[in-house]
This record gives sequence, C-alpha cells and structure tokens, in this order.
Amino acid sequence: MLSAVTNIFVAIFQRLVIWGEGLWALVLLIGLGLKALFEGKVAAFFLQPVTQRRVFAVLRAFVPNFSLKRQVMKAYENTGTAIVTRRSDVLDVLNRNADFEVVYGPRMRKLTAGENFFLGMQPGWDYTRDTSAMRLAARMTDVAEIVQPRAAELAQTIVENSGGKIDIVPTLTLEVPWDMTATYFGVGGERKQMQEWTTNLFWYLFQDLGADPQLDAIAMGQASQLRDYLDGAIAERKANPTTTPDILNRCLELQSADTPGMSDLGIRNNLLGLLIGAIPTISKASCLALDELLNRPDALASAQQAARADKDDLFAQHVWEALRFNPFNPVIYRRATRDTMVAPSTFRGMKVRKGQMVFAANFSACFDRLDIKSPNSFKTDRPWEDYIIWGYGMHECFGATINKAVIPTLLKPLLKQKNLRRAPGAEGQIDTGTSNFPQHFHLEFDS
Repeated sequence: MLSAVTNIFVAIFQRLVIWGEGLWALVLLIGLGLKALFEGKVAAFFLQPVTQRRVFAVLRAFVPNFSLKRQVMKAYENTGTAIVTRRSDVLDVLNRNADFEVVYGPRMRKLTAGENFFLGMQPGWDYTRDTSAMRLAARMTDVAEIVQPRAAELAQTIVENSGGKIDIVPTLTLEVPWDMTATYFGVGGERKQMQEWTTNLFWYLFQDLGADPQLDAIAMGQASQLRDYLDGAIAERKANPTTTPDILNRCLELQSADTPGMSDLGIRNNLLGLLIGAIPTISKASCLALDELLNRPDALASAQQAARADKDDLFAQHVWEALRFNPFNPVIYRRATRDTMVAPSTFRGMKVRKGQMVFAANFSACFDRLDIKSPNSFKTDRPWEDYIIWGYGMHECFGATINKAVIPTLLKPLLKQKNLRRAPGAEGQIDTGTSNFPQHFHLEFDS
C-alpha cells in the first residue's frame, strides 16, 4: 500500500517537473528566438541542438504527439506528417514494422538502377537473404581483429604527424573510414572521389527532405559512376583473385558456394549501400561528438583523462553521451502502412492515417524524463540502451558495430593531446560548406 502511494506521488512529481521544464524551455525559445529574428539568424538558431532539445521539451510536456495534413517530407510519397516525442512512443513506432514502413526503397532503386538495398526493405525473404549473406561477409569478429586495430594505427599516425594543427575532417574523420572501405571493404576507390560520392548519396537517400532537384541530378550522375566503379572492381578481383580477408573476397566466396543474393549485381548493390552508410556517418558523428565535448570543459577534461589512461570503455561513454546532446540525426522517419494508433488508451493517443510520414524523434526520446535518469545531466554511466544513435530495431544501421568501435578509436589519439582546443575564429567551428556534412573543423593542441 505504501509503495503504491509513493509511486503515485513520484508520478505526480515527474509530471510537474516535465511541465516546468516545458514552460522554461518555451520561455527561452521565445526570448532567444526573438533575438535571433532581430539578428537575422533564425535558421541557424533552429539548427542548434540546444534549440531542438528545448522544442522537444515543450512538445513532450504539452503536445507529445500531433498530426498534420501538411507534407513536410517531399522526397518520398506521403499523405501528411505526424510527430511523436515520448520515448515509449518513439520505440513503439520503430518496432512496429508492419504498421510503419521504411521508405527509402524508391531512391535506393534509382541509385542501383533497379534493385533495392536491405535498409529500404520491409521484413521478408529479400531482407533476410541479403542481411544474412552480408553478415557472413562482414563478420562481427572482424571489428576487433581487423577494423579497429587498423583505425587505431592510422589515427595515431595522422595525429602524430599533424604538428599540433589539424583540420580533422579531410585528414582524420574522412580518412579513417575511407581507409576502412579500401582495406576492409576492398572497394575504396579514389579517396576524394569516394568521399564525395558517398556523402552526397547519403544526403540524397536519408536527409533530402525537400527533394532538391539539383541534388537529384548530382546523385544520379554520381550513382552511375559508383556503379561503374564497383562493377569494374568486382570484375578485376574475379580476374585477379587475392587472399585478403576483405568483404569483397568474402562475397565472392559466398558466390562460388551459390549463396542466394550473391550474384555480381547483388554484391555490387550491397557494397554500394554499405559504402554510402560508412564514410559520411562516421565522419559526421565524430565531428559532432568532439564539438560537444569542446563545448563542455569538464566533460572534455574527463574524456581526455580516460583517453590518456587507456580506459577505452569510459572514453567511449563520453563519446556516446556527447552524441546524445549533439546527435547525428534528431528524428527517424517511417510511413504508416494503414490507419492505426500511437499511444492508444492514453491522453496523448493519436490516430495516424495510412500514408502519413511519422517522424519518431529519437533526440527527444533520449531526454524523456519518464524513462531516462537525469536526462539533462552529462553522465558517463548510462546503459547503452538509453541511446538511439544508429537507428533502432530491425533497421538499425548495418554498420552500427563498426561505428561503435571506430568513432572512439579515431578520436582517442586526438583527445590524448595537451591543451586540445578549437582554432581561432570561424576555423574552429564545424564548416559544412554547401552540404549537410562537415567539410572542415580546425583544431590545435600543444605538440
């Protein structure tokens, strides 16, 4: 009885705190938003992670789920927009694959000139065939045995040779994952070209909400070039076999064993999808994590202490917590396959119409006080389950295990350096240029 009464008072207190946080976030949004309006910086204001976090705090408190007839997403067919912000509802949407489908298939087929890639597939034979075959080619043990040691060695060399001044994007955060595609995937191609191809094609597939026609033209041209390169790489490897334990060789071994989905076309399409997901993802997430740590002197000092003491698990926790505050993507979108409900039998229950695009706010979910302990504090002892960094459920990023290993590994040598700091002025901030991905980020340290 006492426990039940206690739980009631705890629940009431939690609700009051959520409402208070929402009100305070609303006050800050209005005040700082007006300031940004007068300064002509409204777009930059709303792109800031702290602003988005406050918007989600307001929504969680007062309008946790809502539906619009307006089509925010232009790149994929839909009948309107719905947004969910509570953690339980976000996970519910991402777990209900029959009700909320992935939508990337049409653009994936444009990139491959006909075929889908498993990130754009619903559950079924094609999805099972391709993911099973690629997990045989990209073995989980490879991360510790091949990928991580190579990334550690390369990152250490890059930082040591930088002389205390480094533009980390072209020299480190793009270089290390590109090297992985060359030495482990077996299809790295020409470095700068591959980095440009994969960055633009990732943007086209996953982040081009407005369906930019100029980006579409660029993507179609670069996808054609990437297909030609991969077709040539596969033919060359078959003509001149090697014994390197890379993914391409493993795919060809599976092909020789008549493994379903491992035709030359199937191998090419799967490699194309893996390449698009590897280089820009690792680079951007690394930059965002480091940017957040540099904004938090205490967290930066703690992360550096962990790096110097070779406490790799603790150091990685700093990276994941930084990405919780400064995420790679704030929402994950799905499309309703039929009329259904989110949070039925609750006050926040929402009907979702067939064809509506549902934005599941994973950024918001990671700050939901009802499920996340001390959500506004920077903590390095959170369970991994608190984070939603690389998607969730069946369509979590195929390379999540690689990302989890490589990102802390490539950042560690940098964080070991004395007096790590931003370069003066604008150079010390992340420069995305005309893209949605970091192009430059200059740092300095005492060598």
